[in-house]
Amino acid sequence: MEVAGGAETEIRPLKPCLLRRNHSREQHGVAASCLEELRNKACDILAIDKSLAPITLVLAEDGTIVDDDDYFLCLPSNTKFVALASNEKWTYNNSDGGTAWISQESFDVDETDTGAGLRWRNVARQLKEDVSSIILLSEADLQVLIDAPCSDLAQELRQSCVTVQGLQNTLQQVLDQREEARQSKQLLELYLQALEKEGGILSKQQESQTVGDQTDAVDTGGNRESSSTIALTSQILTVLKEKPAPELSLSSQDLELVAKEDPGALAAALSWDAEKTVTVQQACNQELSLRLQQVQSLRSLRSLSARKSSLPGERQEPKRARQDPT
Repeated sequence: MEVAGGAETEIRPLKPCLLRRNHSREQHGVAASCLEELRNKACDILAIDKSLAPITLVLAEDGTIVDDDDYFLCLPSNTKFVALASNEKWTYNNSDGGTAWISQESFDVDETDTGAGLRWRNVARQLKEDVSSIILLSEADLQVLIDAPCSDLAQELRQSCVTVQGLQNTLQQVLDQREEARQSKQLLELYLQALEKEGGILSKQQESQTVGDQTDAVDTGGNRESSSTIALTSQILTVLKEKPAPELSLSSQDLELVAKEDPGALAAALSWDAEKTVTVQQACNQELSLRLQQVQSLRSLRSLSARKSSLPGERQEPKRARQDPT
């Protein structure tokens, strides 16, 4: 505190920030103790004509207007701001300002693939809306978040580095669990194949005959479908072809697409027989159902926990009421 003329003046610490103009990639580092000081420095550093005042400061990532000093102080250091003159409006465009600025950020962290920087930010925004969406992510998306710089991910999620490090450890555990499930499934398949060769599973032949009948039905009516295009991307088809237990690698959206795809068209696209195609589709459908059940359970537990946390305060008031008459 400083004392000036008998009055105490609060000395606020300087907060480092990054400033740029709308639709510009050039950013400037400044330090300010309050919003008004940041606005004044924006005019000077960015050469904004003061006749265009008032200057509006918005968050570069989503255009949130920052007009409260308390909120400004809560933002992390090196938050990126866009300075808008009175005649300007912040706009987000997937093919222009938005991705251009995010791509510039990816250059700043020396990422050779600008799409990688954009990808982990998009996945991080899903987690920001609902942490339970971790269950629904593909293995590739999980790996992208694990590999993301901890400090950058912390800034994106508005969390501390310690919290984000714990989140990345959790993501790694989810990834490890899927790999363990994949290995267990492979071992089980090898065991079943060994039993089948020894004649231990006689019913397998009956199932093969049943599926063979289904194959004939699909082939007779599905040859016309095999030439039709399918809704799956080349990336999904690659995972289905090359990954063991591909249902563990795909996101929930991809699982839904695979499960709904026409078996004949999918078999033709992958050069598989109908039996293998149907088996993979069933596995994708089961994995999707399991993940959705897990998400629903987490949300129910969260809701129950929120209700329980409000009960102690509600029970305390009647207790005080009983003590008053005595």
